Amino acid sequence: MHTLIAKLLGRDAVDSIDRVQWSFGADWAANGPAWVLFGCLGLAFLSGLFYLRYQPRAKRSRRIALGFIRGFLLCFLLLILADPILEVSFSSHPRPALWVLLDGTDSMNIADQLTPELKTKLGQTIELPPPSDGRANDDETITRSELVKSWLRTDKSHLLASLGEKFDLAFFQFGHADDVQALASSATSTDSGKQFDIEHVLKQYAASGQTTSLSSAFEDLRRRPVANLAGVLVVSDFDHNSGVAPLDAARRLNVPLFALGVGATHAVDIGVDLQTSLKMKKTEQSTVTVTLRQHELSGQSVTVKVFAQAIEAGSDNLDQAKQINVGEKTVTLSGPSMLLEFPFTPQDAGRFVFSAEVDALPGEIVEQNNRAEREVTVIDDFLRLLFVEYEPTWEWRFVKEVFHRDKLVGLRGFRTYLRSSDPVVRETNELFLPTVTLPRHQFFEHDVIFLGDMPASALSSRFNEMAKEFVGKFGGGLVVMAGPRFGPGELAGSPIADMLPVVVDPDGRIRDTREFSIKLSPMASSFDFMRLGATDEDNAKGWGNLNALPWYQPVKRIETSSTTVLAEHPSDTCVDGKTPQPLIAIRKYGRGEVVYLATNEMWRLRKRYGEKYYRQFWGQLIHRLGLSHALGSQKRFVVRTDRQQYQPDEQVLVTVEAFDENFEPLTSDTLQDRRLTGDLWLPGRSTESVDRSRPITLTEYRPGIFETRIPVADAGDYVVRVNDPVTNEPVDVYFQVANLSIERRSATRNVSLQQNLAAETNGRAVEFDTLNDVLGKFEPPRLKETSVEVFPLWSTWLTFGVIISLMFVEWSLRKLSNLV
Repeated sequence: MHTLIAKLLGRDAVDSIDRVQWSFGADWAANGPAWVLFGCLGLAFLSGLFYLRYQPRAKRSRRIALGFIRGFLLCFLLLILADPILEVSFSSHPRPALWVLLDGTDSMNIADQLTPELKTKLGQTIELPPPSDGRANDDETITRSELVKSWLRTDKSHLLASLGEKFDLAFFQFGHADDVQALASSATSTDSGKQFDIEHVLKQYAASGQTTSLSSAFEDLRRRPVANLAGVLVVSDFDHNSGVAPLDAARRLNVPLFALGVGATHAVDIGVDLQTSLKMKKTEQSTVTVTLRQHELSGQSVTVKVFAQAIEAGSDNLDQAKQINVGEKTVTLSGPSMLLEFPFTPQDAGRFVFSAEVDALPGEIVEQNNRAEREVTVIDDFLRLLFVEYEPTWEWRFVKEVFHRDKLVGLRGFRTYLRSSDPVVRETNELFLPTVTLPRHQFFEHDVIFLGDMPASALSSRFNEMAKEFVGKFGGGLVVMAGPRFGPGELAGSPIADMLPVVVDPDGRIRDTREFSIKLSPMASSFDFMRLGATDEDNAKGWGNLNALPWYQPVKRIETSSTTVLAEHPSDTCVDGKTPQPLIAIRKYGRGEVVYLATNEMWRLRKRYGEKYYRQFWGQLIHRLGLSHALGSQKRFVVRTDRQQYQPDEQVLVTVEAFDENFEPLTSDTLQDRRLTGDLWLPGRSTESVDRSRPITLTEYRPGIFETRIPVADAGDYVVRVNDPVTNEPVDVYFQVANLSIERRSATRNVSLQQNLAAETNGRAVEFDTLNDVLGKFEPPRLKETSVEVFPLWSTWLTFGVIISLMFVEWSLRKLSNLV
């Protein structure tokens, strides 16, 4: 009966009708329902009076019937004017939804070997395709995407059909851009549920994505509207290589994940990763780090070769005659990864491609990861440091000595402003600056600024504003050191205070009641300048050499949004009583970084070992702050791309930061044709030739910033050359387009991530031979769905039929009674 009533009211799949309530929609009837009753009584009286008194020609019985019909009709019309409505509360248990998320990335094109044992397991649920090349059974291979297609197409256990009866199935794939793509299933509604055209789904499925970002996929699914999602079946090799860790995103789905693993869990494989700075200094020693990753090769010996090749000047071609042997090591593999370091001192400036490689070993399915490359620029320039201090301190003296002898800085690169120095010395000694408020073109030529113990009165608002612009806009580095005389509280309320990784206390004073030893935070080891030695023992030895410090400058709190604390006080806390007082902290601000030191006693690192650890700390710090951007006046006109390496058919975003001689932003109004111009040289073409160059134009994005997007199709090295309108000199930037997929770096499935995703969401990690058993028993509770709908009764076909029927009956009786 409930089903019949629901269908009459236009509702399907209703389990019960919980409540039915009548009411009136018209205000006059809703506020005074008695008027409806009195109106009906009055209309009934008038109808009876009309037929009984004023229609005597008909028989009495017919007049009574006509009066009753006329009265009922008029009362029915009055009810329509009162707008009768029916409130019905329905209860139902709709079928839950189950989503199937397919991995559509390039790693699914890796071919895994089908051992007899694996074929037996897969044969329970999948009808494997016959080998296409006539190989023996024990040598067969099949790509992971073909395995998924075979499962969807054959499905011996009829799992999908049974799931389609219990759930609303929907198919998706990830790996294309940052979005999940819904795969249309051509579903048709039947009594047994939804029937899917699997072939239609498979036509849309393609393993062509270049990165695996499971976190982005889960976040995209979470944003899709669905009321009763019961679970997600993820079919993947779980080679997560892009975006943030996916566990939090998986938990936010609030449904169990069934992680169906595709791909070999064990395979013979060796991979190489290459890490080095993007910039090196000529004649300055650097370290090239190679990481070996291996599976099932423990005990075998491999030879790692590292070499560098110069890129021809004015071209994108490698100079084969200038191959430099960086190093070669033969090691015995042990453990899942090994770290190898190769010291290297470049003797020439220019662009170089560093390569690390190992020979392919028998049994490897993926050989693409046996070689890694990285482009490095060797500069023959120097860093420009500005040290602002009130009076000579031990820190000032030793920093000056260290960097005067530093090849990356030298006598030309270190300048200082001492407030207390003799004005004559500031005017005559080139080491000293006459004023801290330099002209813009001189101020912005510096790369790192040290700000020591200065009173607020000595720092003009112009200096503060230029320092903020120097860090945020030009990517410069700023080091703020507390001192015992004035303290960083002098900076409170200034633009420099806005950049600090801590919130300073304008009334704060140094704490020097007891000595303390610095305590490194867990994040310290990830920053080069905090590692004072190559080993943990040497690092501990270096920091232990600092001994107990006599004082430090406390702050209110850390700037929590982007601050990393690298060293802290062992016992003192901030104003919240919980956070330890930071002693060394770093913060990203705009394009640059700001480092805060709560004391200027770092010179104590020299106590027993001279400059060894002191130089390591300050040298690595200025390398980090100074080499992250263009040096000196080169910051005035910088051409860069959003990445260094691209895939074919991607677009390259070219950005130019352009300023005039005074470091004021260039705008389209100041340029000829209101834009910047340049050229793009295709792979294999010298920048001295013009036969295969393409002109490009860059339009203003905002003052000082010009952009353009360039589509690239062919693999190879490209050169973008943009003309500086101030100097009329060309500035080059290089990028590479390569058919190298990060998806091929690992030959095995990430079983650990597969299991963790399932465990964190109360799901199950499954294989093809256990999938039917797990999902076949998956019976999520069918949530009760209650809805209340209001039906206006006057506009229904039933009301129309009643009125027409009453009018026809009355007319027929009047006709029989000769009253018409």
